[in-house]
Parts: sequence; structure tokens; C-alpha cells
Amino acid sequence: MSTDFKVKVNDAYTFDFNKDAISQLDAVSVEANKFHILHQNKPFHAEIIQSRFTQKSYSVKVNNNTYEVVISDALDQLIAEMGFEKGKSKHINSIKAPMPGLILEISVEVGQSVKENDNLIILSAMKMENSFLSPRDGVIKSIAVKVGDAVDKGQLMIEFE
Repeated sequence: MSTDFKVKVNDAYTFDFNKDAISQLDAVSVEANKFHILHQNKPFHAEIIQSRFTQKSYSVKVNNNTYEVVISDALDQLIAEMGFEKGKSKHINSIKAPMPGLILEISVEVGQSVKENDNLIILSAMKMENSFLSPRDGVIKSIAVKVGDAVDKGQLMIEFE
């Protein structure tokens, strides 16, 4: 992995930094979380007001203006490019049969609220019973099968609102 970083400020501006550019930054710590920065012969007073380290986001005050800053390293950028986002809720809206089988049990009804990991349906396939758990909190919008139905691979079984 490279040592390149993307810094997003106020969800509006994006800056690219590498390790060399960061090491050339003319910044001096004057107190805990307070810095004096010199950039193009102009002084700046910076203070980290709030640090959300696990989310790699910070509230930074520079010359009495507050900015929301998010820092992404190469791994964070790769995860975003692949379409995954850390910490985002799951947006799965349907359960489809992963293989042909027979519906043995349906544990929910249309309009029922479910929590993540609640049992939804049991499918018998290849001499095994497969339990399908709710991938997220939600409400059942429709049930496209009934007990005793034979389903094909990819067939819609349950849909969420």
C-alpha cells in the first residue's frame, strides 16, 4: 500500500497528500492539540477541537474557522472504489434463493418488523435445511413464496420495505 492520503474538508474540498508533503509541513505544537503553522509565509493557528479517531474524522479550528476533516489512506480509498463503505448500514432489500430447494418454514408475515439476525425462512436444499436470517432491521414488504413451494436459484423469496 502506498503512503498517499486523501483529505476531505467540509464534504466539499478534497486534497491529496503523500508522506513527503506531510513531512515538509511547517507546523509546531504549542499546546496539546494546538499548532502554529506557517504556509507560504502566512501564519495559521490550528486546534483540533474534536477527534473521532476510529472514523478518521476531526473537527479542526483554523484562525477561528471550524472545518470538518476526514482523512482516507490507501486502504480506505480502495474500499470506497470497490463500493464498500465502512460503518454504513446494510441496504439489502430482498432475500433470493441461492440454490433450488423446497420452502419448509416461513417465520414472518407481511408488515412484520424484524431485527437483524431474526429467522425469516427455512429452505431445504441438497438434503440440508438452510435458515435465512434477516440481514438488517426492517419491515417485511412481501413474501413471494409459501410453505411447500419449490424455488429456483435466484428466485425472490422475501422483500423488505
